[in-house]
Amino acid sequence: MISTRRTLLAALTVAGVLASVTACGGGSDSSGTTDASGGTYTFWDPYPQFDASSPWGKRVAECGTKAGVTVKRTAYDTTDLGNKALLAAQQGNAPDVMMVDNPVVSTLVEAGILNKTSDLGLDTKSIQKNIIGAGEIDGSAYGVPIGANTLALYYNKKVLSAAGVDPASIKDWNSLTAALKKVKAAGKKGITFSAINTEEGSFQFLPWFWGAGGDLTKLNSAKGVAALSLWKGWVDDGLAPKDVLQNTQTTSWQEFATGDYAFGENGTWQLGNADKAGFDYGVINVPGQSGGSAPVPTGGEFVTVPVQKDTARYDVSKKIVTCLTNDANLLASDTTLTYVAPTASVQAEQVKQNPKLKPWVDAVAAARGRTSGGLGTKYPTISQPMWTAVQAALSGSKSPQAAMDTAQASAQKN
Repeated sequence: MISTRRTLLAALTVAGVLASVTACGGGSDSSGTTDASGGTYTFWDPYPQFDASSPWGKRVAECGTKAGVTVKRTAYDTTDLGNKALLAAQQGNAPDVMMVDNPVVSTLVEAGILNKTSDLGLDTKSIQKNIIGAGEIDGSAYGVPIGANTLALYYNKKVLSAAGVDPASIKDWNSLTAALKKVKAAGKKGITFSAINTEEGSFQFLPWFWGAGGDLTKLNSAKGVAALSLWKGWVDDGLAPKDVLQNTQTTSWQEFATGDYAFGENGTWQLGNADKAGFDYGVINVPGQSGGSAPVPTGGEFVTVPVQKDTARYDVSKKIVTCLTNDANLLASDTTLTYVAPTASVQAEQVKQNPKLKPWVDAVAAARGRTSGGLGTKYPTISQPMWTAVQAALSGSKSPQAAMDTAQASAQKN
């Protein structure tokens, strides 16, 4: 979702459907027209908040016009899009062009639904490797990223100043925890985040897990346990609220927006709300355990071309994808979608227009795909045990080590 507000609920739902869906070797003409160089081309995206009159809606229509066709755009919630893609492909009427949340790409590839960008002749050389990596399987890309978003720490300048904390002094976990203690001693609240038992909880935990050097195939390593122990320590010591167990990224933001918290872990998509919060704020990268910026999960969508029975349609589909993702259009599109662009040249233009995006560009540079590293469709079977472990440890029902031991055992069964 414009998301990291986008969750992997879509991929989890899609994974459940895969058992009854066979790989698709082709589909019928999705528009019903016979002339591939004209007529109507179908386009699906996960942006129901943008109607045809919005800048995004107009951009999609314009790209169709430039390709010599009419684009029929349909917007679905992310949780619906993956399932509808699988069913449409099974029925032989997949859309010509489709935007999907990056973790869902591997699920759709496994089902045989998406074309490789190399087979279509789409150029992805200028895209940051870690961003395109979220849509790569076995070294091949299956879409072009429209942009990326991720997580960082927003901070309240007034709260930190009153507690005598310089945000520039926060370099690692120890210095962050020390800052939280000072804030609490000054009568304010420390940090809020989302630890809910959904993909949002895993998404928010990953910077700390990876920041300790954790490996998703070894959840119960000392490094993974250290990350969970950090969060548990904060909750136990009153440096983070107990309601993080129920917090979504939205409710966590609402807590930070009260002005009582020093820090809030949240995403690029909250920049507009941050400007409306009524207090001065700043942004720093999530620190690694021993320093430096922690790797953060990549959010954002890929523009993909589903497999079609009429392969002559690919030429126009390619033109639509290229129009949406070229440098000339990315700046406006990513501004509308609150994304960091996937190319260095457009990122530089974004920061030039809005200097507040600089820490987000840095965060995206350190980001990694949840399904990268060969995980692919295995990720959901790891993520669910992981968020379950977070819940168990923070609620006090299990120690961090026991919770991660259980999570690892569960992940290995799948």
